[in-house]
Amino acid sequence: MALAADNQVKPKKATRLPRARRAATGLGRRLARAGAVIAIGAAVLAAGAGWSDTAHAQSRIKDIVNFEGVRDNLLIGYGLVVGLNGTGDSLNSAVFTKESLIGMLERLGVNARDDSLGTDNVAAVMVTATLPPFSRQGSRIDVEVSALGDSSSLQGGTLLVTPLLGADGEVYAVAQGALAVGGFQVQGAAETVVRGVPTAGRIANGAIIEREVPFALESLQQVELNLRNPDFTTARRVSRAINAFVGVETSRVLDPATVRVEVPQSYDGRLVEMLTDIEQLRVEPDQLARVVIDEKSGVIVMGENVRINRVAIAQGNLTIRITETPQVSQPQPFSNTGETAIVPRTDIEIDENADRRLGVLETGVSLQELVNGLNALGVGPRDMITILQAIKTAGALQADIEVM
Repeated sequence: MALAADNQVKPKKATRLPRARRAATGLGRRLARAGAVIAIGAAVLAAGAGWSDTAHAQSRIKDIVNFEGVRDNLLIGYGLVVGLNGTGDSLNSAVFTKESLIGMLERLGVNARDDSLGTDNVAAVMVTATLPPFSRQGSRIDVEVSALGDSSSLQGGTLLVTPLLGADGEVYAVAQGALAVGGFQVQGAAETVVRGVPTAGRIANGAIIEREVPFALESLQQVELNLRNPDFTTARRVSRAINAFVGVETSRVLDPATVRVEVPQSYDGRLVEMLTDIEQLRVEPDQLARVVIDEKSGVIVMGENVRINRVAIAQGNLTIRITETPQVSQPQPFSNTGETAIVPRTDIEIDENADRRLGVLETGVSLQELVNGLNALGVGPRDMITILQAIKTAGALQADIEVM
């Protein structure tokens, strides 16, 4: 047993490296870890740069341009709505309704000219619709119906067959169906309640397209993109994005609102695919520095690029408030002397807005700083409109003011 114990394999002791080699090995490990951290950080920064570019280019080309030829067409028609519960036109005052009703009955073989018509269940209406691009025969579109005479409500009415004409006078659709009216009117002996607009309604899929607008898109050798907000910088960015995607100089800027794209050989016979690829490209639209003011409602909209040179602003109004609270002076009960008299009491208050001080806006302040500065002065929307116009007159507002 002792011999067997002596023959057992004993574990070797761990080999210890010299101190210099251990230090070098530890340094190498730390450098390797640092390199990995640097590589990860570089990858994160690269991804962040990509995210930043994507964040800045947030608009697709399809959201800022219209393709020439791909457009809607407006339709209009005149018709009659029947089935109203006594809320139709008065035939005595609405002569066009009476003549239209007589004409419709004559086409159906009914002679109504010798009889006096007294119905109030019919209303003359105007029917409008929008014909989408590339609409095909037999497809349906929505229509809007609006009263033309003195009808009080179209609730429960049915539109009779109404041709819808385009700008060229041709019939492109025919409308008919029951109206869906969102508003209503309830009237009693002493009160009337009206909600919404009961004299306008809508018919979902109420018109059938009878004629198509011819447009051979596939045969085009060039396409023009029309910017919804014309701008030189935006048009140039759109052109560069298209050329970078296609790989050849296939687009050029004609004017601030138009970019012309020639169909390259790689998309020969595949114009729809080219437009699909182009409209998904992203660019960053530019815009003019503009302040839009609505005087009626006091609404102010300022663009991001609005800047102001150094200017001092003070705002204050003189307010005089006069309050009359007359009092009645009466004699004592059962008194034989004295009489009732009205004693005037007047209270006058004058507010000079002395707490409002002169404010200074530095050169090149941003939109947020401008708003904060005006709010700090306690300026309301109405006064802010006057201040902005005064700053523009002084030449310190670097933006256009558009009054609606």
